[in-house]
Amino acid sequence: MKRFLLLAAAVSLLAGGCGTEVTGTATTSAPPSARLPSDGAPAVSNPISATAAFEADPCSAIPTAEIEAIGGKVKNSRLDDLTMGKACAWVFQETPSTMSGGLVAGNKDGLSSLYAQNARGGLTTFKPVAPINGYPAVLYANGGEGGGPARWLSASATISFTPLSHSCP
Repeated sequence: MKRFLLLAAAVSLLAGGCGTEVTGTATTSAPPSARLPSDGAPAVSNPISATAAFEADPCSAIPTAEIEAIGGKVKNSRLDDLTMGKACAWVFQETPSTMSGGLVAGNKDGLSSLYAQNARGGLTTFKPVAPINGYPAVLYANGGEGGGPARWLSASATISFTPLSHSCP
């Protein structure tokens, strides 16, 4: 199920088309995690709790063959250490496109942080979308991304997955 969640996010990202880099790490002063979900965010009915391995190495979350089935032959992948957690970037061999994503472990308020940021008027785009394999999802943008809104999927009340960027020249 974890692999499907990440694969679904990858599919939704590639389906969005090419554009400039899209980043989307929300910051908030949302309530403590004991009160999650909050700010109107939906609860995650079947939370994923065993995320430590994927937090440490998001490249291991989805087999390369599954990424290649979506975007073509993978030339290489790299682990990026970001403020809100690690991300994996997959670079495709036949096209200049890249795709990256990871668990947003540094934001302990999960999807509630986006709902709180939206309530304060801090997002230019905010659209809850149909759950992916039962996991709540939102399209959002902070403004100035250039390539359209980012996707954010909630794996639990405190852990989310976001495809961090997709770009092609």
